[in-house]
Amino acid sequence: MDKRATAIVSYFSLIGWIVAYCIGDREGAKFHLNQSLVILLAGIIAGACSIIPIIGDLIRLVLGIIVFILWVMGLIFACENKDNEVPFLGIFKILK
Repeated sequence: MDKRATAIVSYFSLIGWIVAYCIGDREGAKFHLNQSLVILLAGIIAGACSIIPIIGDLIRLVLGIIVFILWVMGLIFACENKDNEVPFLGIFKILK
């Protein structure tokens, strides 16, 4: 896969990220691989907030909406072949 296809596939679930990482242009799309991994982890954390009694579901809902918006932004940036960071989560670097 080329850089753009790798970047786009990486935003579609954990399996898409693994496929993009393993058979895609890892060096060319490293930015989007990192961004999509951070968004995926933020989604997992948002889902885990539901274990908090009483307000956990409200926190999960709000964080889930924010993560979804950031996911859409990242996917649009990948489709446009731009290396723009998503707000709030873009500063985190997991992949070196």
